[in-house]
Amino acid sequence: MTQSAETYPGERLGLPREGAGSIGRIGRRVGALFIDYGAAYLISGFFGWDPLAILAIFAVIQIAFLPTLQGSPGHRLFGMRLARLDGSWVGLWRPIVRTALLIVVIPAVIWDADQRGLHDKVVGTVLIRS
Repeated sequence: MTQSAETYPGERLGLPREGAGSIGRIGRRVGALFIDYGAAYLISGFFGWDPLAILAIFAVIQIAFLPTLQGSPGHRLFGMRLARLDGSWVGLWRPIVRTALLIVVIPAVIWDADQRGLHDKVVGTVLIRS
């Protein structure tokens, strides 16, 4: 499906074009990922910089903060939050499944016209600006 000039990411979801509640764009997402992965990398130094420790710590950061703060520390620093499409709490299982798919990487780089990654589509969430 191609996107015409009259549409914008999030329009089909009923989200505004820009500002609070609009889709979190790629720059913010990449910045948030660097913050979260960087934190996991630094914390893993206590465990000898083991690559599996980095991924495990990254996963713990995601799973702990998504349901409690509505976003990871990186998301929050870049002015974004994770929300369900119906606006209710993301719960506990969605962050676990979303994080597992994010760690696999491929689902996170497959996007739809609303710039939602497959990892968000699977669990019914969207990363929006706060």
